[in-house]
Amino acid sequence: MAYDTIDSFIKKLEEANELVRVKAPVNPFLEMAEINDRLIKNNGKAVLFENTGTRFPVLINMMGSLKRISMALNVSHPDDLGGQIQELFRTLTSPKESFMDKLRLLPKLNEIGGWSPAKQKGRGRCQEVIMDKPDLSQLPVLTTWPYDGGPFITLPVVHTVSLAGMPNAGMYRMQVFDKDKTGMHWHLHKGGANMFREYKEAGKRMPVTVTIGGDPAYIYAATAPLPENIDEYLLAGFLRKKKVKMVKSLTNDIYVPEDVDFVIEGYVDANEAPVVEGPFGDHTGYYSLQDLYPVFHITKITHRRNAVYSATVVGIPPQEDAWIGLATERIFLNPIKMTMIPEIQDMNMPPEGVFHNIVINSIKSSYPGQAVKVMNSLWGAGQMMFNKFLIVVDEKVKVSDYKQVLQAVSENVHPIEDVLSNRGPMDVLDHASQKFAFGGKMGFDATKNGREQWPSPKVDLDKMQHLKHVLAINTSLVEEGISVLIVKIEKNRKNAARKIARKMMEKKVMKHVRFVVFMEEVADIQCLPDVVWRAANNIDPMRDCFYVEDAEMELYPVLFMDATRKTAAYDAFDRPWPNIVASSEETIQLVDSRWEEYGIGEFIPSPSLKYRQQLYAGGAVAE
Repeated sequence: MAYDTIDSFIKKLEEANELVRVKAPVNPFLEMAEINDRLIKNNGKAVLFENTGTRFPVLINMMGSLKRISMALNVSHPDDLGGQIQELFRTLTSPKESFMDKLRLLPKLNEIGGWSPAKQKGRGRCQEVIMDKPDLSQLPVLTTWPYDGGPFITLPVVHTVSLAGMPNAGMYRMQVFDKDKTGMHWHLHKGGANMFREYKEAGKRMPVTVTIGGDPAYIYAATAPLPENIDEYLLAGFLRKKKVKMVKSLTNDIYVPEDVDFVIEGYVDANEAPVVEGPFGDHTGYYSLQDLYPVFHITKITHRRNAVYSATVVGIPPQEDAWIGLATERIFLNPIKMTMIPEIQDMNMPPEGVFHNIVINSIKSSYPGQAVKVMNSLWGAGQMMFNKFLIVVDEKVKVSDYKQVLQAVSENVHPIEDVLSNRGPMDVLDHASQKFAFGGKMGFDATKNGREQWPSPKVDLDKMQHLKHVLAINTSLVEEGISVLIVKIEKNRKNAARKIARKMMEKKVMKHVRFVVFMEEVADIQCLPDVVWRAANNIDPMRDCFYVEDAEMELYPVLFMDATRKTAAYDAFDRPWPNIVASSEETIQLVDSRWEEYGIGEFIPSPSLKYRQQLYAGGAVAE
């Protein structure tokens, strides 16, 4: 079903016992985000804050569970959408040998035509109320983390049109600078940035219209990694099984859905100098630091009567975006299989890998080197170019069962022969790459290769504990027969990780351990999800994954991975290293003291209590 304004989705959530209303006053400045962080990390419900200090309630965490993302996309499970796409593709591409075969195709073509966005005359519900003067201070825009550069609009659908008339809808955060000005965080590789460069080269002012709210399908479609020539509202129509009705903005020629909650119209002047935007506590769980971005000038704000302001919070995973990422994974798996890499059977992007840092694929392997072929194909496919670690397993391995995946890596991967190193574009938010937006990649061929079973790994704990600069050891995986050792080290000198690795091999502290991950002093190495999250963020594979040599100059068959913070003094790293995201003590105490007022169930302590102990002293945006 298509949702007729956000109100119908809120009603559906409430009927399913997936939403709680908070009637007590709650401040959009830090307080809402802290409440949300406690809920999302404990399988909590969506929240409608009804008393925000403005005329508008705030809806948050609307898609933050498997059930809610499925409800948002009108399916019982996101896998259903992959099946629908596969059926559609087969219907359209199968041979049509007879006249009757072609006739049977007509209803499907008619159905597809019914998903295309439709422009209509007149005003839409999104234009029922027109502000006398555009004033973002009237909206309950959230400030989510204590070192954010200011309030940020976090679920904006940003509409632009190329000079050739091609529309684009993307999601780019917007820092509020003033009542009528925001930043426009167009990432280097995204569609909005491409169009902006086009306008800049032509020396023209670029019209922009931003919407907030409406059917959740609009929000999802704006995040989807579609080819540039595919209209996001065609995908939204497919998800809704109903076309999106579009109305013209009041001050430019950009069309937007008529039933969204807010419409913010304006322009970006291509000849205007960019301004400093950020920092922002980002989906990586680290702050993305200040940088220069264009200014969005607002000329008009309209909204629906009884409008609801939709927001999301990103930070240390899991957050709501993990479930949005799951939908993308399930929706786009079949198109990848059918058009690019037919041997792929399944795909998983762990939340700790923050979307693209870690990708696990299972394949139907039938010839040597097939896993390498898959790796190279994926690294050249759209936003998969940002991937850091790519693991390829056999089709019998369940890619969402991380223990099975680790066992396959442990049993099948020779640390030298079955590891592929590469380099290429990286996400602009990646803070570990040696160069901005460019770094290393690593692929692991964990498919069966006919080798004999490796012996079980063993660690001599007494020898390990007596190694200088080794602070703690996690052997939990080794004890399960998985050949991965996690070591917390003291980093107080150049090449600390490499020196400790050499000592480990010289002292023969382990047997048949093939992967060693070094973590820094502040890390909780007993929490495996945290280890994975930190490693995925803090490693540039070309720089930080290494081997050591024996006395005969032969490489030991052990891959060491340095997941520690990189510095100028010890690593010749000349980029700022951001701090992790955590609430302030004041905000934690405020929410603790008011918990019963909120009426949202049993008390949940702040997840930030743990991470506040892990902040880098002197790190970028550190306390």
